[in-house]
Amino acid sequence: MVKLLKIKKWLKRIILINLFLFVTFIFLDWLIPLPIDDFNKRSFAQVVVDKDGQPLRAFPDSQGVWRYPVELSEVSPLYLEALINYEDRYYYQHFGINPLAVGRAFWQWIWEGELVSGASTLTMQVSRILKPHQKTLTGKLGQMFRALQLEWHFSKEEILTYYVNYAPFGGTIEGVQAASYAYFGKNANELSHSEAALLAVMPQSPSRFRPDRYPQRAEQARNKLLKRLQQFKVWDQLIIGEAMDEEVWAEYNTRPMIAPLLTRRLTKQFAKQQVIESTIDIGLQTELERLVKNYVLSKSDKMSAALLLVENDSMATRAYIGSADFLNNNRVGHVDMIQAIRSPGSTLKPFIYGMAIDQGLIHSQSLLFDVPQSFSGYRPKNFSSSFHGAVSVSQALGRSLNMPAVQLLNEVTAESFYAQMKNAGLDMQLPNAAKPNLSLALGGGGVSMQQLVGTFSSLGRKGKSADIRLTRDEKLKQYSTMSEGSAWIVQNILSNVPMKRVRSKYIDSSNTVAYKTGTSYGSRDAWVIASNKKFTIGIWLGQADGSAIEKNSGRQAAVPLLQQVLAILPADWQQKVDKPFNVSYEKICWPLGTKASSQTQANCHQSRNAYLLDGTASPTISDPSSDVFSSGLLPVQIEKDSGLRVLPNCWSGETTTQQFAVWPKVLEPWIAKPYRRSSFLPHFSKKCAIIQSTSKLKISGVHNHSIVYPEASSLFMPDVQLRLQGSSGKNYWFVNGVLQESNNRDLILSQLELGKYKVTVVDNSANFAEIEFEVRL
Repeated sequence: MVKLLKIKKWLKRIILINLFLFVTFIFLDWLIPLPIDDFNKRSFAQVVVDKDGQPLRAFPDSQGVWRYPVELSEVSPLYLEALINYEDRYYYQHFGINPLAVGRAFWQWIWEGELVSGASTLTMQVSRILKPHQKTLTGKLGQMFRALQLEWHFSKEEILTYYVNYAPFGGTIEGVQAASYAYFGKNANELSHSEAALLAVMPQSPSRFRPDRYPQRAEQARNKLLKRLQQFKVWDQLIIGEAMDEEVWAEYNTRPMIAPLLTRRLTKQFAKQQVIESTIDIGLQTELERLVKNYVLSKSDKMSAALLLVENDSMATRAYIGSADFLNNNRVGHVDMIQAIRSPGSTLKPFIYGMAIDQGLIHSQSLLFDVPQSFSGYRPKNFSSSFHGAVSVSQALGRSLNMPAVQLLNEVTAESFYAQMKNAGLDMQLPNAAKPNLSLALGGGGVSMQQLVGTFSSLGRKGKSADIRLTRDEKLKQYSTMSEGSAWIVQNILSNVPMKRVRSKYIDSSNTVAYKTGTSYGSRDAWVIASNKKFTIGIWLGQADGSAIEKNSGRQAAVPLLQQVLAILPADWQQKVDKPFNVSYEKICWPLGTKASSQTQANCHQSRNAYLLDGTASPTISDPSSDVFSSGLLPVQIEKDSGLRVLPNCWSGETTTQQFAVWPKVLEPWIAKPYRRSSFLPHFSKKCAIIQSTSKLKISGVHNHSIVYPEASSLFMPDVQLRLQGSSGKNYWFVNGVLQESNNRDLILSQLELGKYKVTVVDNSANFAEIEFEVRL
């Protein structure tokens, strides 16, 4: 009975002591609060990561310290196993202080006269990180008190999260995520057994165990930890042996510099966000950065380049290269050419054709006119200064001919095209007070590569363009650019344009991508934009200041780089766009342009196979040289008796009307002679000879089919002077198909070389004359 009373008395004392200690702790906790704000003031490095969480670029905090925020679920379990079993086996059992460890350490200190082993728990280490202290008894007691506070206010997971984010790892690195990237170049959830063990032991002496400086010392510390884990049977002997055999090797890279212009852009846009999750594929980005940098080395010292690659389904940006070399001042590498406003050259032509297809004006083989034309005073010409006459839509778009594109833009109107493009997400910049005009077809506006790529993606996205996405959280924003059928017809034309050239001739390369080149005035900008079902890519080359560059065309400068990029992309990215059900493949005839099945055989001069949208075969666009609308069928009055052609003011007797399919008059100089009107239309009756001859042109100065020799006293060829008779308006002179500079009625040919020459002159009414001659010695 007495013993029971004594036990109760001691229990009462213990309870009172514990209650006193608890109340004292609560009072001290209130009086000396946990300085958790010190953690919150330690900002993490602002990090931009790729689609898989790999860092592209990091910006340290105000103290120059590198910390990457990480949750426990994002850290390798191997690291957590090594850390807890080496540093604090009873972490989840104690309350911040391990009494057994404290007793053991105290006894060893008394027995040995010096500190043999420590008693710090992981919670106490977080306490020391939170509030560093001197290695004195007072400092140790303060550390224990802070450890109790941590356990009182936070869960075990929260305390461990503090540790993995703030533990020191040498230099200016704090936290396991920053250490993993800096030393091993990988995410903390990808650590091997050996790497996990090394990082678990490093905070004990961060500077001494740095693997980049002291690999042997780091290896010894790692192996000590591994032996402990083997002793505790945390990892089996085979794993331990392999980990100990692994040589310690590490670099020290705290400043990744991948996609520098994108990361700079995103950190400005999301200034308060610690981790910015981009959509970049770090593998593609680094490989393409290296490719672009090496490619421009063979170009001008001041040339820059830009490349933007997106996946069409999500419009996620996989590669963003805003300049050729970010650190190269000569190339002005700090200027982001993906956001810069530049002339697009001819890259907008596909959308003119797409708009014309949707309006029922053309199909893939419609007859267009690559001839000199004036559109209210605007007289464009082709890049090569030559003209090809009758061309199909596929030929005109595939060769990027200027005249047909302007002709179509004139039909759909520049105002409608401008509005359509703006509604599709392409905000073209025009000069001050300027209105949309026909020069838009040839790059007469300003666009950014970012918007241009987003618009061009419509060719691989069933006619829907979209804004490109730079971060994971951005929502997909789409626009209707053209119908799915129209988009397929345009991309099919462009995908059949070969990229390779052998002896100045393009050869088929079985492209799966549709691509369009562009060159701005003065070769300031060289473009190529390409798309298929899987991706869209934009490439630009030029000087950031807009200076002119020789031989900097889309074909010469940008296409070779595109070919190298395509060779790098994954093989399963080469996906053709599926043909929609409302696109059919049928035979049409020139010059009328309609289905062969709806024409007589006599009217079908040339047959072609065309892709039609909704089965519609649009008739050939009206002859621009004609003041009245023409269907292509010319009604001709013929005398029944003579079978000769007559006009209303010069016939007598009985006549009949017969319709002939005629080619547009403006094409007469370029088409084969059997197709010219003079070859198949009935001759005029003598009664109408005066009327029909009034508009005939004639070239004088050299006789047709003559031979020109140098003067007898000289080996030099004299100038050949040609004069046009019978014209009163604007005239266009061509020598072997190339437009010449002339004073309208006269043409002087100087320094002629040996060979054959064909001279053609065309007036504004599409009347023409031509002669041929040969130069010999």
